[in-house]
Amino acid sequence: MSAPQPTHGTLTDSDSNRYLAVTHEVVNQPPALENYNLYEQDVALQEAVQREGAEKAKNDLKAFGALAGDSATIDLGFRANNNKPVFNTHDRFGHRIDEVDFHPSYHELMGIAFENGLHSSPWANPGKGAHVTRAAKYYMHSQVEAAHCCPVTMTFAAIPSIRRQPDLAALWESRVLANSYDARNLPDDKKSSVTIGMAMTEKQGGSDVRANSTLAYPVGDKGPGQAYELVGHKWFVSAPMCDAFLVLAQAPAGLSCFLMPRWRPDGTKNPWQIQRLKNKMGNVANASSEVELRGALAWMIGEEGRGVPTIIEMVAMTRFDCMIGSSAGMRQAVAQATHHCRHRSAFGSRLSDQPLMQNVLADLALENEAALAYTMRLARALDNQSDEHERLLARLATPVGKYWICKRTPNHAYEAMECIGGSGVMEDCIMPRLFRESPVNAIWEGSGNVQCLDTLRAIQKEPETLDAFFREAGEAKGADRRFDQFLAQLQNDFSDISNFQYRARNLVDRMALVMQASLLLRNGNNAVADAFCASRLESSGGMNYGNLPSGTDAAAIIKRATPVVG
Repeated sequence: MSAPQPTHGTLTDSDSNRYLAVTHEVVNQPPALENYNLYEQDVALQEAVQREGAEKAKNDLKAFGALAGDSATIDLGFRANNNKPVFNTHDRFGHRIDEVDFHPSYHELMGIAFENGLHSSPWANPGKGAHVTRAAKYYMHSQVEAAHCCPVTMTFAAIPSIRRQPDLAALWESRVLANSYDARNLPDDKKSSVTIGMAMTEKQGGSDVRANSTLAYPVGDKGPGQAYELVGHKWFVSAPMCDAFLVLAQAPAGLSCFLMPRWRPDGTKNPWQIQRLKNKMGNVANASSEVELRGALAWMIGEEGRGVPTIIEMVAMTRFDCMIGSSAGMRQAVAQATHHCRHRSAFGSRLSDQPLMQNVLADLALENEAALAYTMRLARALDNQSDEHERLLARLATPVGKYWICKRTPNHAYEAMECIGGSGVMEDCIMPRLFRESPVNAIWEGSGNVQCLDTLRAIQKEPETLDAFFREAGEAKGADRRFDQFLAQLQNDFSDISNFQYRARNLVDRMALVMQASLLLRNGNNAVADAFCASRLESSGGMNYGNLPSGTDAAAIIKRATPVVG
């Protein structure tokens, strides 16, 4: 491009200085991906919402999609991550306060989540499409900022466990389900809305919670609903400013579940002391902590010695949200990559029109759409737990999906980042945050091995769960030869139960793939379903993204995945 020239006359000193100041014109850069509707610009999400029974929520989801895509909302996510929580042990007068100070942007995001019922709606207004609608909102909101969704999830997930103790539910449930957010550090009886956390793992046990050493001492009468004092420690406690926590501790009859508020009924601080905040590689907007319990007052939920079965209902719901969150991370990564490549040109053509880039982008979109289809089908199952098939399906599909979807996310985030190139590594882009966040859901709420073992445990305890799983997957029989062969081989491999634990990952991998393929074949886009079966069920290519076979309609897959902004 020729340099700008003076319009007339001779080149003066002033003209020369101005000429030297103009080094280049910024071209061939995409506009910011903001001020767009996350619902209206996501064809796969719209189809899933309609397919799984939440069509009546379309207008509500459109409104929420506009809020999630607004530049001001997106900015809150960046601000919350640029300003880590700060832990204060004492006030300036020397009183122990155990207070975590969050940036205002974190509280604004929490307010959006709670005001829109992301913690409450399926419990407060159950029925057809309730979990599907809530999952769709969570899917969009998590794309803005994932870390603060942890206390949203825990508050949402706590209700089934709390309801096991009706007297405690009567005291807490209305405030847990209130669609408002109150960040004030006050006793819970002075607040109209509360948040709930979870405290299970300890140093010596990790996922093996039965090795917990925290002890529960009865204050008076023993048993469900009674008061105990807890003495011990917890190694991971996220969102330590929650108003109460579900805690596992050893009572005389064994590991039991307790509801422990941060304040005692007399208004004094419960002796539950934060030792420090975790220094995490990701999930930085959310505080995670190590705590010691020095006689903390708590009330037993459920039967003594039945702590794991009591809290497992909460864990199951948090695992479901891990699936939503990881699927959402994939969606935002695909949106960023396809948006960039739609606007960026290199070597004489747009990146999104170049065959090799098309292969990568379409492959990334496939992964996201399959994860979304699986997650939203599980949401429908949660909406219909009175149906035995849906109950059995949810029991087995949850650990399978949590394992597979969450584990596929880190490499997905990296590949999307590479599509953007050097700009995708910069901290003013969302991609570094998505990448750092990507391993979190795979590790939290039970790592990959734990999910595989839980899958086998479910099959061994209730063999009907496997029948329900294969019955659901088998609904796609006859739609694709590759699928039929893959399904038949997997079913055959389950006929031999020897060495099950050693083979668990291979089996669970294929269970996830067969269910995703089934859902896409029955309900998805033809180009997407065909490419998924070709690349996941019958692929001779490598394991990296960008190995879709010839004949794939990559352009069609990319078009349906690309948000059109600018």
